[in-house]
Amino acid sequence: MQNRSAQYDFSGLVAVVTGGSQGIGAEIGARLRQAGATVCTWDLAADAADVDAVRVDVSDLASVEAAARGVSDRHGRLDLLVNNAGFSGPTVSLEAFDPVQWGRIISVNLVGVFNVCHAVVPIMRKAGHGRIVNIASLAGKEGTPNSSAYSASKAGVLALTKSLGKELADTGVLVNAVAPAAVRTTLLDQMTPQHVQTMIDKSPMKRLGEPREVAELVAWLCSDSCTFNTGAVFDLSGGRATY
Repeated sequence: MQNRSAQYDFSGLVAVVTGGSQGIGAEIGARLRQAGATVCTWDLAADAADVDAVRVDVSDLASVEAAARGVSDRHGRLDLLVNNAGFSGPTVSLEAFDPVQWGRIISVNLVGVFNVCHAVVPIMRKAGHGRIVNIASLAGKEGTPNSSAYSASKAGVLALTKSLGKELADTGVLVNAVAPAAVRTTLLDQMTPQHVQTMIDKSPMKRLGEPREVAELVAWLCSDSCTFNTGAVFDLSGGRATY
């Protein structure tokens, strides 16, 4: 079958993908590399054999700032940022949620995006060009029952994206978010099978999304084909989200 997927050229560009060691993040990193980008992975489980993979805790601003300096020192530029690091936590009611775990989810999923943007935006603003893509979730738009921390954190990511997109609208730096429904990754292992099946049943396509489908949308948002979108949310839900 003929391949009609879009082709991009990111040669000479440097990308940072947080949470890029597995799942959606790894697929995004692979797609950007395929198009010629140098990809720096920031992850708690970074591959020690990869010189551009750094152990970073996105919830720790000092860790993030050190990683950003490292990219600037090594490559002299930072063009593309994909904020993908995050986790869902347990599937339990709000009153049963461990407050410490609740706070940790917010710290990684939302504060982590702030920390990384706080460190990277000045680099992009100075260069006069950049692309930031925040991986949110449909849960941030709809609110998933028994997933209050994850839903709240991703709603915050959507609002942060809209705010930062407006702030940087005249700088050459575009900021957008992707809001996937359930995607086939190990993240689903943190949820009950019943919870996952409920999400599948809500999709008109009656299936999970695939990491490569997220990566394709991210690649477009990182490319010069995307020029008049910023502060926007792009659904990836198999027809579930229609507004």
